[in-house]
Amino acid sequence: MGPSSLDRIEKEILLRAPQARVWQALVDAEAFGAWFRVKLEGPFLPGRRTRGSITYPGYEHLTMEVWVEQMVAQTLFSFRWHPASVDPEVDYSGEPTTLVEFWLEAVAEGTRLTVVESGFDQIPANRREAAFRMNSGGWAEQLGNLQRHVAG
Repeated sequence: MGPSSLDRIEKEILLRAPQARVWQALVDAEAFGAWFRVKLEGPFLPGRRTRGSITYPGYEHLTMEVWVEQMVAQTLFSFRWHPASVDPEVDYSGEPTTLVEFWLEAVAEGTRLTVVESGFDQIPANRREAAFRMNSGGWAEQLGNLQRHVAG
């Protein structure tokens, strides 16, 4: 059986900024933290875990943790994480992760960025739909944050 309609989020945005600038905003931990609203403890490195404190109002009590998969210069940045892990009383470490991919493409107007988060079908059924909905809305907001960041 193939993936359901709730397995994959895909968002695309045209950023009026050079590909190198968008890439830097994604893979530099400090720049990423500025627009994503997280204070990361270390750099993004393939095969390594990076974590940090969420700085988004109302979510400051949470920690973000990602495992970097790939960093293909100015083309692909990907990581795994536990989606919608917003309850500090729940240990999500035993759950499968989703894969977040940032695909960059130079276009005449700047950079086309496609964000794909997949693997929601593996998330426990009791929280799959809420995690999908929360992250779908979250990516729409984060892409707006990134757009403002690279435009400035």
